[in-house]
Amino acid sequence: MRLKQTIACAAFALALPLGASAGMPGMKGAHHVGITVPDMHEAVRFFVDVIGCEASIELGAFKFADDWMTVHLNVDPRAEIRRFQMVRCGQGINVEVFEYAAPDQATRLPRNSDIGGHHLAFYVEDMDKAVAWLRAKGVRTLGSPSTFKEGPAAGLTWMYFLAPWGLQLEIVSLPRGMAYEKTTKPLLWDPRYPAR
Repeated sequence: MRLKQTIACAAFALALPLGASAGMPGMKGAHHVGITVPDMHEAVRFFVDVIGCEASIELGAFKFADDWMTVHLNVDPRAEIRRFQMVRCGQGINVEVFEYAAPDQATRLPRNSDIGGHHLAFYVEDMDKAVAWLRAKGVRTLGSPSTFKEGPAAGLTWMYFLAPWGLQLEIVSLPRGMAYEKTTKPLLWDPRYPAR
């Protein structure tokens, strides 16, 4: 039985077009990341005025008397989305900014080391100019830019910073690429070459 399954899986993999995977049918890439913030308007202003994203559609509120919020969003049934808005960030992913209220809402943001920890990284062409911009805007930066000198990420410069409400963010720059690009496929998506 195992031999038949192995042969069937191999035949399926060989039948796929070059570059296709056996994953979710039709998956083309990431569309957006959702972030819950204490004040949607403040967060959108930060993404627009400091990061350089563009504000897009603002959506209304979601509040239901039944268990719709639990069934569809895995939150407390009395949770409500007060407001949310999409912002487009250059050639990369969209950010969906939510303002929630919920009886069981946690207000402490996870650190990167916590389960559920996360950060959002933005590509910049000139790290020094980007750092100077953030600091001039009063943004809390964490240390100074660091550059990988060896290993697969050699050539990548990065630095973390915090949004006013504490969200962890990062800027990265790799003007000459990273070392892995010479030996490894597939290449990571890169805003310098959006179509590759």
